Amino acid sequence: MSKDIEKRANQYQYTQNRELSWLRFNQRVLEEAGDEETPLLERIKFVAIFSSNLDEFFMVRVGSLFDLSLVSPKEIDNKSGMSPEEQIQKIYNTIPGLIKQKNQIYFKIMSELDYHGIKDLSFNELSASEQKFVNQYFQTRILPILSPIIIGHYHPIPHLINKSLHISSLLKDKKGRSAIGFIPVPDSLPPYIRLPGNEFRYIRTENIILQWAPVLFGSYKVKESCVLSITRNADISFDMEKLEDREDNIKSIMKKLLKKRDYLAIVRLEISCPLSEDFSELLFSTINVEKRQVYIDSCPLIMKYVFEMASELPESKAAPLLYTPYESRWPEDISHDQSMIEQIRNKDRLLFYPFDSVEPFLRLLSEAAERPDVLSIKITIYRLASSSRIAQILARAAENGKEVIVLMELRARFDEENNISWSNMLESAGCQVIYGMADFKCHSKICLITLKGRGNMNYITQVGTGNYNESTNAMYTDLSIMTASQEIGEDGAAFFRNMLVNNLDGDYKQLLVAPNKMKTNLCDLIDKQIKKGREGYICIKANSITERTIIDKLMEASRAGVEIQLIIRGICCILPGIPEYTDNIQVSSIVGRYLEHARIYCFGKGEESEYFISSADLMTRNLNRRVEIACPVFDRDLCDQLRWILDIQLQDNVKASFVMSDGVYVRKESTSALSCNSQNHFMEFSSHKEPVPEAVSIPFSEKVACFFKNLFYK
Repeated sequence: MSKDIEKRANQYQYTQNRELSWLRFNQRVLEEAGDEETPLLERIKFVAIFSSNLDEFFMVRVGSLFDLSLVSPKEIDNKSGMSPEEQIQKIYNTIPGLIKQKNQIYFKIMSELDYHGIKDLSFNELSASEQKFVNQYFQTRILPILSPIIIGHYHPIPHLINKSLHISSLLKDKKGRSAIGFIPVPDSLPPYIRLPGNEFRYIRTENIILQWAPVLFGSYKVKESCVLSITRNADISFDMEKLEDREDNIKSIMKKLLKKRDYLAIVRLEISCPLSEDFSELLFSTINVEKRQVYIDSCPLIMKYVFEMASELPESKAAPLLYTPYESRWPEDISHDQSMIEQIRNKDRLLFYPFDSVEPFLRLLSEAAERPDVLSIKITIYRLASSSRIAQILARAAENGKEVIVLMELRARFDEENNISWSNMLESAGCQVIYGMADFKCHSKICLITLKGRGNMNYITQVGTGNYNESTNAMYTDLSIMTASQEIGEDGAAFFRNMLVNNLDGDYKQLLVAPNKMKTNLCDLIDKQIKKGREGYICIKANSITERTIIDKLMEASRAGVEIQLIIRGICCILPGIPEYTDNIQVSSIVGRYLEHARIYCFGKGEESEYFISSADLMTRNLNRRVEIACPVFDRDLCDQLRWILDIQLQDNVKASFVMSDGVYVRKESTSALSCNSQNHFMEFSSHKEPVPEAVSIPFSEKVACFFKNLFYK
């Protein structure tokens, strides 16, 4: 073996392909649906989440690989050595097994829901009176807005909208010639029709239309029919070089690109049942898909409706089948009555969503909007809630004469239209809205409040790991630090100055900022631990790790004897436990009730440890092609809290899985009589907090001791 070949072989020994790793993550989402300890309606929601995750995967990742296979077919993935086409083929080979697993889990859940009076019915399963009800509904509400189309010389192939439902039929005319018919399922129709009666029996709208398909194509005879949905490449390109000479502003360009998304190439066809050879050949050639892109899926092809269904169920029926409601708590060491700004000046504050409420941050913003000595509020926004209190407070601040600068990222995938709408509202209120950097998405989460001081400016800086979105704050685990540190405030001020003039090369004293220096900073922090050898320690919690430079640096640290613990929810391209490479690396992943979204970087042990929270995953796109921020945590009490979060998650033996050296995930096994579900633990801990009228600074270690004491006596 030549040295070059040996080197190439060695460089893939401890890494794996990002796309296959993601599919393994989504399989763990599906496994939550199969967990009988999870309430039934939550289990069906996990099936829906798995399905929507897979939809986005095809729209974005598979779509990008198809583009790459055309533009640069010989480009090699630096974690697996595979070409774009080889990756696509691996993906297509993996999907059928996941769909089979999904079908098994889905129908088991549905049979159990049937026991509780919740039933998804086909037309043939309806009683005579129910069939009469459905037929009348079809005649009056559905038929008038249907548009059946037969493909022929005078009827070209209709545009099949991305992830919309269609009924397709194999037709025969009077001369025995074959044709294809399509019936789009209108988006204006409800996804299902509830049947009369006390139980929650329903039939999906596509199944009603499927039943009536034989009489909707005039003189043509329907030989067989199916429900289908196509998935298109949704990775719209945003090439500023092509747009620089145009007069359109960025919002106009985004609106045009969003329309383009519906017309990109098809990357997947889902059909509801097996088809005859005649039907499949004619259908696939008509739509222009390859056989490997076609998947038979007897589950509903679009499952967003299950969330609506769960909300429509009577509370008496739904409550036992859902998670026990959890209400985020106001932290006991933050006063309801005192000024948030003054409390933060006294001590840095850390919020841990959803266990802590977002209200203290909203209170901070509201106070800044009204307070006379506040000069400006500057904030980066990636995703906002559809009904955003944060946006409303920013608008009020601008109306009160504050300078409000909003760095709004219009390219947040699938949230583009929502962000365009909010940007219009903020501009109307007097906010100055800028739209990020030309070639880099702004994914950082920072809010800077500037106040008049005696002879200088004072700052309150908030940095978070998640979006300024009250909806996801209740569903994702995230961290938010609020500090009066002058150095961090000055860095924040420099950051916004740099963003306003498209300067990515700014220098910062405390903040780590991508794409300029964060990767270098992280490598330097890892190098410090490498110098300590077996005394070194690294613990990183993130959503994903794909960046080759960081992976190689962690491998180097492992070889030096550094203990490395990674908590990576999703994509993990580093393989642990590879002899001579990653022996000292342990990787776990937690998938549970809440989406794990917080990013914590810890370097070192004890008093010498350094902690950061960040918006950035250790991914190539985050570190090289996005504007990201990692904020140091100086307050040792808050460092203790971060250490506690990491320790509890490392002890999780209920929802956590270990990554094996071959990339396969294996559920942790409890080695003691005590089980640890980290998210439940955090909820238990939060529920022992007692709100107080005045701020009480209690060392975090004392809070933990008090919690265990209360738990023991309870």
